[in-house]
Amino acid sequence: MRAVLMAGGSGTRLRPLTCDLPKPMVPILNRPIAEHIINLLKRHHIYEVIATLHYLPDAMRDYFQDGSDFGIQMTYAVEEDQPLGTAGCVKNIAELLDETFLVISGDSITDFDLTAAIEFHKQHKSKATLILTRVPNPIEFGVVITDKNGKINRFLEKPSTSEIFSDTVNTGTYILEPEVLEYLPANTECDFSKDLFPLLLAKDEPMYGYIAQGYWCDVGHLDAYRESQYDALERKVQLDVAYKEVSPGLWVGQNTYIEPSAQIEAPAVIGDNCRIGARVQIEGGTVVGDNVTIGADANLKRPIVWNGAIIGDEAQLSACVIARGTRVDRRAHVLEGAVVGSLSSVGEEAQISPFIRVWPSKKIESGAILNINLIWGNTAQRNLFGQRGVQGLANIDVTPEFSVKLGAAYGSTLKPGSKVAVSRDQRNISRMVTRSLIAGLMSVGIDIQNLDATAIPITRTVIPTMGVVGGIHVRVHPDRPDYILIEFMDAQGINLSKSKEKKIEGAYFKEDMRRSQIQEIGDVAYPSQVADNYCTAFENCLHIDSIRNSRAKVVIDYVYAVSGAVLPQMLDNFGADAVVLNASLNKSTMSAMNREALLTQLGHVVEALKANFGVQVSANGEQLILVDESGIPIRGEMLTALMVDMMLTSNPRGTVVVPVHASSAVEQIARRHDGRVIRTKANPTALMEACHKNPNVVLGGSGDTGFIFPELHPGFDAMFCIAKLIEMLTIQERSLASVRSELPRVIHKAYTMRCPWTVKGSLMRYLVETHPAQNLELIDGVKICQPYDDSWILMLPDASEPLVHLYINSNDREWVDDTLRDYRARVQMFIEKEEEEMVAEV
Repeated sequence: MRAVLMAGGSGTRLRPLTCDLPKPMVPILNRPIAEHIINLLKRHHIYEVIATLHYLPDAMRDYFQDGSDFGIQMTYAVEEDQPLGTAGCVKNIAELLDETFLVISGDSITDFDLTAAIEFHKQHKSKATLILTRVPNPIEFGVVITDKNGKINRFLEKPSTSEIFSDTVNTGTYILEPEVLEYLPANTECDFSKDLFPLLLAKDEPMYGYIAQGYWCDVGHLDAYRESQYDALERKVQLDVAYKEVSPGLWVGQNTYIEPSAQIEAPAVIGDNCRIGARVQIEGGTVVGDNVTIGADANLKRPIVWNGAIIGDEAQLSACVIARGTRVDRRAHVLEGAVVGSLSSVGEEAQISPFIRVWPSKKIESGAILNINLIWGNTAQRNLFGQRGVQGLANIDVTPEFSVKLGAAYGSTLKPGSKVAVSRDQRNISRMVTRSLIAGLMSVGIDIQNLDATAIPITRTVIPTMGVVGGIHVRVHPDRPDYILIEFMDAQGINLSKSKEKKIEGAYFKEDMRRSQIQEIGDVAYPSQVADNYCTAFENCLHIDSIRNSRAKVVIDYVYAVSGAVLPQMLDNFGADAVVLNASLNKSTMSAMNREALLTQLGHVVEALKANFGVQVSANGEQLILVDESGIPIRGEMLTALMVDMMLTSNPRGTVVVPVHASSAVEQIARRHDGRVIRTKANPTALMEACHKNPNVVLGGSGDTGFIFPELHPGFDAMFCIAKLIEMLTIQERSLASVRSELPRVIHKAYTMRCPWTVKGSLMRYLVETHPAQNLELIDGVKICQPYDDSWILMLPDASEPLVHLYINSNDREWVDDTLRDYRARVQMFIEKEEEEMVAEV
């Protein structure tokens, strides 16, 4: 026997799930509805299937192909011009139906006994047998009434409440004899229930109804879609699950890793190649597709998550549907009944309200609260550039496709034939992204100076000497090891200004990118002696004789991420002794805990070797933590103060540039040396620009960002910092411990609080309005200064996350503790009040 699988509908009431997918291909337990129907047909020994297609026909053809992989023979009939209706599409293939055949809807889940229904059809010598079932609410379906022998006396398609005369309904599954198709006109739209069956009734053709026992669900709307999943998990319907049942009611696919601390309640399905993070809570009734990543501490309460979705840390999903390839970022909430269409993204701390529908390929901004269906257009795009370059999750946000487009967008803001220097760290992910950027640049006629794996200080030093209009450096993010950071530089090696970043963003989002002809495609060159040029510039900025006379011994820890390790050889040439630790490249990410362990190890080695000091180098050669001769770490505000003290001792009346949140110890040290302090915004570009524009700057940066030595190049450079320290300690005849002991004693504390994006602006305005103007500094965030000393508190909104940072600074510890406690409470109270008002407005 042959079966006709009717798969032509567009599933209007299942939107947005069916915008880019025909209804029979919507997944139930991670397999298309049509596949469950085929499994049912096979259980009843029906192996020849003809699928009638109209809406997005390629989706089904590409999935099932000839059916051999599914144990059937599959052929297709496509309604090319217009839909012909349920009966018209079958009439269209009448020449293929020369014996009793079965018609089954492609949008229902059932485990009916088809064999018994076919036997009933044959026994009653029926021309058309409708498979019926009884339902509590028949309004949505065609109602049928039969006599005691099963012969159909009357039916009504989708009655109103007053018209209901039976609870027995048409399931859209029929057993037909081929001659009934002769009643239908060719190439005309017609329907079984509206046209053919009333005609057969009028002609008194034998037409019967078989009332089937078992499960049936017409997956015609979103509520039914969710319920069918839950019913399948609870075994109310017999469906084949594609995964191994690892424990009662828990099915898990192959190559799936679940952190031991995750808690999963049955019944649940988790597909192939999934990654379930630490402390994830999965409630019974949850369905997770193939290739899904769920971040730590996420909470899933009966959602249906399709293949390829990415769920961020601490995300909350409640009885919702997350379609194919969608990303839900950290702490976002998708509430009960909501549906997010395929390839959409939900930003950090965003909330999608109950029963809201988001159509495919939409973007919900971080912190947004969505209370209306998102159908047309996109939400506002977030900026490509953050506080520091372009950054995102490696191979998820920053992919080869993204990088090619980004390279083309950047190149399109430059003149054809311009040269750009490109460099990277030594990670494979950075190599992949860099090659994609290069391809995009070449496609718009930009020539490349490829510096390959190079420490970023080397890149910044050589860019001004190469005749390039700018540079790009790609690396693993210094603070987030799962992120990629792409930094763009101008011809001086300084990070691009905001106006130039906006031009690149404009070209990217408008896709306003030129295409070069074959002869205009960019070229790639590999300049030589890049490291040598850096070393020459390096030496020219030092008193080499002082270093040679020092016979210093330094221990350098590269934390398994060595890049451009030219320093040990240079120090050796200068007569200093450099002991190198952990210089091999470790492909795994280095956690903060591992770095702390290595820092402790570094302190022990420094003590054992009686070295002058140790240094842990990170961020591709930009940042460092010092360890003094006693093995004690020097970092953060203490490191900032130490470097400022040593540089101003060597350069009295010099100028130092520090970020707005740096400790007031900097001003106290500057007063000792008649120096000047310039404070800037907290972002690295602002520090670089201030160091470049202001005269007599001898040092810029901080212990958190790294240090800038403008005489060498405009960026942060840990390698030069180490050599400069050796020089200064020798000339000043000091040790790190002695310098540290002379630093001002300033109490400086930091505290970070959650602050929704929607509240940040009003919080800053509240602080400005509730404090005297003469006590405020508005360089970056809101700094509230005490008029009588160096005490202050700074509220600094985070540029890339829904957070606000509190910095408190004073010589008085009690004042710091009291002020921190007071402002924490004030900020928390303000945030809660704002959120309550927003909820009330909704």
